[in-house]
Order: sequence, then C-alpha cells, then structure tokens
Amino acid sequence: MRPHKHCSGRIPGLESAGEAGLDRVRDFFQQPVVASFIAGGIAGAVSRTVVSPLERLKILFQVQSVGRNEYKMSVPKALAKMWRDEGWRGFMAGNGTNCIRIVPYSAVQFGAYNMYKRFFESEPGGQLGPYQRLFCGGLAGITSVTTTYPLDIVRTRLSIQSASFESLKREAGQKLPGMWGILVAMYKNEGGFLALYRGILPTVAGVAPYVGLNFMVYEMARTKFTPEGQKDPTAIGKLGAGAVSGAIAQTCTYPFDVLRRRFQVNTMTGMGYQYNGISDAIRMIIKTEGIRGMYKGIVPNLLKVAPSMASSWLSFELTRDFVMGKRRTQFL
Repeated sequence: MRPHKHCSGRIPGLESAGEAGLDRVRDFFQQPVVASFIAGGIAGAVSRTVVSPLERLKILFQVQSVGRNEYKMSVPKALAKMWRDEGWRGFMAGNGTNCIRIVPYSAVQFGAYNMYKRFFESEPGGQLGPYQRLFCGGLAGITSVTTTYPLDIVRTRLSIQSASFESLKREAGQKLPGMWGILVAMYKNEGGFLALYRGILPTVAGVAPYVGLNFMVYEMARTKFTPEGQKDPTAIGKLGAGAVSGAIAQTCTYPFDVLRRRFQVNTMTGMGYQYNGISDAIRMIIKTEGIRGMYKGIVPNLLKVAPSMASSWLSFELTRDFVMGKRRTQFL
C-alpha cells in the first residue's frame, strides 16, 4: 500500500503557524528597547564581576571615618590585607547580591534610555544631540536606581560586615546574616519600608548626572574611536570609549557616591558617625575629614571604573547586536 503523502508527520498548516509564532517572538526580542534590556542585564553582571575586589575596597574606604585606620593604606596593600583576612571570599563579598541588583538595574537603565530617547528622535533610530542624551540618561538613571535601591543597601552592608574594622569585631563563630536576613532586620529594626530607601536622595542626585554623562560621553567618544570610513568602532574602540566615559562621569559625581554609602550604614553601630541630613553630612565630613573626605575611595574607584565601563559597554553592544540579529562585531 502506497504511503499517504502526509505520512511524514509534517503538517503544513501547523508548520507555518509555528514559524509565524517564532517570527513574532523574534520580532519582539529584536525591538531596540527589549534587546537593550536583555543586553544591559548581561553587561551589568559581566562588568561588576570583573571589578568586584576594587568595588568592595572602594566601599570600605568610603565608610571609614576619621580615627579609623584599618584600611588607611595604598590600594595594593589594602587588597593584600583583604586577601590575608578573608581570602577569595573577601574579594567577592557582596558580589552575588551586587549581581542580583545590577542585572535588573543595568537592564532597566539601558532599556529605559532607549525608551526615553524615542521622545527626542526626529525619526526612528535617529541621532540625539549631546544634551538630549544627557537628559535621557539622567531619567534612565533615576528609573533604574529607584527600582533596585534596597538591594544596593544590602550589598553595601554585606561588603563591610565581614571586614576587619575594629569596632565591628564579633564573637568567633558568629554567623553573619545573608541578603534576606539583612533586609528583614532593616525592615523590622530600622524603620520599616523607608529604611530600605535610606540614602536615596543623594543617590538619585549622583546617579542622574552620572548616567547622563556616561551615555553622553560614550556616544561622543564612540565616534572618535571609529575608524575613518566605518560606521562602528572595533571592540577595542568600544572598550576605549567605555573607559573614557566611565572615568569622566565618575570623577564628576563621586562625592554623591560617598554620601550614599555613608547614609546606607548611618544606623549601624560602631561606624563613628550619625548624620541628620545631607547638609549635615557634608558639613561634618568636610569639618572632620577635609575636602578629601568627599573623595575617599576614588583611587580604587577610578582603577575599577575603566575596566568596568569598558566591559559593560562592549558586552552590551555585542549582546544587543546578537539579539537583534546584526552582523558580528569585528574585533580588530
């Protein structure tokens, strides 16, 4: 008996319906905002893991007030001390929480930027002016930091609770709380929901111009690193543009980052300070620690911001182009 022509098991109607469904899924992910959201999350995780030891060291420098000298030393010596005291775990302390925070933070930031810039484009995909990039980047920064701020506080506390600060010494064998333990303890003991947003005002004040400058400077630097006759820079050029944009943006907004860290640990005992507000914090820091107190930790921060932002922008562009089905980026 001759087999029926459809006995192969392939049903043309279902095949075309399945292909149409795949096309719709593909079209959804290839939208600029969606692709930027996905690529931003991956870029955030890559960049933070690359520079985790320097990120933690920056926080330890920032929260150390006058009279506390446990980490009053050069960056290499401080990293060596961190390794002696805590080993590899010390280098990665808080990085898990940081990645849990940074993936949605970075995803929302890049996605929001691409959403906001649509309001300023003369045509889809059109170029923005420098001030338009600055404004859209600032709005994207505010959106992303508000969404993920409680995890940022937890990351800060995880970063310092195991450090060898004399005033934070604890009994041998005492188990340190994890991410959820800190969140619950802050909620119960430090003022409820508002405790999870302590320090949000100086954070927003610093993040908005930082993210705005980062996007603006990167787009400008990107054109300088693009070879003549080419539309896009090579991967090395993108790394260079990311490093330049990160360094400029961080240097301009760094005092806000110090204020953010101080307020995030303001209610912890043994830190040596209790600030009543932003103006009081600025006054007390300058009075007791000088203007240099507003830039504590900037050296490890600048050392980490170049590889951090370089890897972030490169990861973002590579992932976005892959999701959108664009040609592979040329590396050399």
